[in-house]
Amino acid sequence: MIEPQDCDDGDEHETLPLPTLPPMPRERVSLQKSSICSRSYFMVVMVFFHVYIINVIVLLLYVHYNNGPGDVLATPNRDEASRGSNHHKPPESHQQQWAHVQKVSLVPDKVHEMRTLSLKPLLFEIPGFLSEEECRVVVQLAQLKGLMESQDGQLQLQEILTHSRVRDGIWLTPEDLREIYAGLKADPDGNGLLSLEEFRSLGSDAFQRFLQQRGVKSSQLVRNSRHTWLYQGKGAHQVLRDLKKRVTRLTRLPSTLVDLSEPLQVVRYEQGGHYHAHHDSGPVYPETACTHTRLAANTSTPFETSCRYITVLFYLNSVEGGGETAFPVADNRTYEEVSLIQNDVDLMDTRKNCDKSNLRVKPIKGTAVFWYNYLSDGQGWVGEQDEYSLHGGCVVTRGTKWVANNWINIDPDYQRQARYQQLVSQQGEEDAEDEGEQSQTSPEQLHTADSHQEL
Repeated sequence: MIEPQDCDDGDEHETLPLPTLPPMPRERVSLQKSSICSRSYFMVVMVFFHVYIINVIVLLLYVHYNNGPGDVLATPNRDEASRGSNHHKPPESHQQQWAHVQKVSLVPDKVHEMRTLSLKPLLFEIPGFLSEEECRVVVQLAQLKGLMESQDGQLQLQEILTHSRVRDGIWLTPEDLREIYAGLKADPDGNGLLSLEEFRSLGSDAFQRFLQQRGVKSSQLVRNSRHTWLYQGKGAHQVLRDLKKRVTRLTRLPSTLVDLSEPLQVVRYEQGGHYHAHHDSGPVYPETACTHTRLAANTSTPFETSCRYITVLFYLNSVEGGGETAFPVADNRTYEEVSLIQNDVDLMDTRKNCDKSNLRVKPIKGTAVFWYNYLSDGQGWVGEQDEYSLHGGCVVTRGTKWVANNWINIDPDYQRQARYQQLVSQQGEEDAEDEGEQSQTSPEQLHTADSHQEL
């Protein structure tokens, strides 16, 4: 910068012009865009977060209303966990087991709901399968024909040794067995077990004679009820024939298999009536023949069993108290027969321990339940027995219980089933040609005459 100079002669000061400086460059003020971007980003994140929360809520509501209210995972109770059992804590209601509902058309102009109750065994429920009038007719027909006791009092000694009870006659507890041992003096060493020598020393009817002398209470019977059989073929009541057609549509099996199965069984349980847990069918081995195909089986076969592929159970009335159908091990992770009786809890005892079953179906008038007693062989035919189909009738605490059973009989041996059907067909044709009496003997009557049995 140049400053003005002072003069000693006193003349006027002369001011020199200041040089013109170049204009200073204007600095651009930067705008604070970061705050605007942050706000937009925040808004986008919040929108996505709320959409995510809404989707989660909608999904939870969808699962809740499709699985039924209160659907929870079954967990073992404390007592079962301590003993290492695979049994689950029983649900408060069988409705909690509904995993799937599908529509089925069984009769004209009506659609039924079929609910899945379990996968092991494969078990379904169909409300309103029978009308009130149909239930009344079936009960009336059974009463007109007359009902008989549902147990025969026969003892199977081999089962006494292996299971400490007789499943097809008298139900023995370990206490009963010890009393019998003492009364017969069959167990000299007192260890509660019969050796082969001790068993051979007993007569073949020793157990039965002892029980007859002591007397058998109805509570000790495997099955405490009365029953009869109703024919469903040609000439039968229209309600019975319609019922068989409905079962054929329900099972989606060829009508021939249904026609050659057992007739309808009707059962009445009075107050106190029960049926201990059992399988409707047994395992089929090479040395085992099916009862319904014994005509086509090897006559030297030492063992027989009812090969009931499907059980269809109908409730003909609503029971005032008790009478549920219990499935002790339904949907268990594993099946172990030894775990059925632990810590003095016998899951097969439907008089005492029905409440400990994994699944219980309440009897409601007109409702049907059906399940498979055998698995598939993977090739479209019957395979091994489904052990999870173990079931029983809980004791009736109030009122009377009326039920009916349709069993579909199929031999796991495909060739034997085919030979049997051919034999029945030929016999039916011969009977039809004999003196022109086509209605005298039908294939179904030929099959069902003394061919069904109690299990």
